[in-house]
Amino acid sequence: MDLLFNKGLTMLVTMGAVFMFALVFLSILSRAFEQYQEKYVVKSMNDLSDMFLFIDGRQLLIMNICIAAFFVLLGLLFFGLFFTIILAVVGFFIPGILVRFFRYRRLKKFNVQLVDSLSAMSNAFKAGLSFPQAIEHVGQESQPPLSQEFQLFVREVKLGVPLDDALNAMAGRVNSEDLDLVVTATVISRQLGGNMAEMFETIAATIRERFRLEGKIRALTSQGKLQGWIVAALPLVLGLVLNYMRPDLMQPMFEHWFGYVMIILIIISESLGIWIIQKIVNINV
Repeated sequence: MDLLFNKGLTMLVTMGAVFMFALVFLSILSRAFEQYQEKYVVKSMNDLSDMFLFIDGRQLLIMNICIAAFFVLLGLLFFGLFFTIILAVVGFFIPGILVRFFRYRRLKKFNVQLVDSLSAMSNAFKAGLSFPQAIEHVGQESQPPLSQEFQLFVREVKLGVPLDDALNAMAGRVNSEDLDLVVTATVISRQLGGNMAEMFETIAATIRERFRLEGKIRALTSQGKLQGWIVAALPLVLGLVLNYMRPDLMQPMFEHWFGYVMIILIIISESLGIWIIQKIVNINV
């Protein structure tokens, strides 16, 4: 009887400990999920709304989960458990990476359009148009994304938003250094007075010169970037070749914890090497 009582008590204590551990784990997981929603999902939604793409946060979260589930299925079918976990993590963050990529591409296109728009606005000033009229005219003649930002600026001004506040709001949405320069110069010129047509022509010439210097730097550093990617890809290619030629030598690495530690260290070292090389060859003008 005492033995049965001790076993029952041990089982009860074990079940209670497991239950408490599950509660603590679920609480931590719930807090992590809330922080993820506040930081990652909200930031992605703000980036999408700045690009005039309005997607609900739940839709974005469902997209993340679906892509992660697809990568998990792909890993279970063709790879082992270790690579399945890596694919799940990568798949979960792919939507956020895509959002940042499209935002970067949109920003580059906006900066290119901004140079031509400054010249057009300078000509509009010479023709006697006011600043809001010049922006409205350029916005109607331009293509997205510049037309979207300029037309939204015009709507805000027509609704009674002060012109300086509307300019600062547009600069905050776009997050472009070139547009920040234009907004700052415009606000100062409106307050102190000056020839805005000549000012816009000077800014346009400055931005064009910076584009020329950036293109020259990209051409000079392209070889270094290519060498960095080739050196980073060599271990992966060599591993695939060895796995194809001598799978008996590579297979033990995926059957022991020491092999997984080596793979993790290789991934970390490769990522750190790529980051250092990109920092070396990335020169800001």
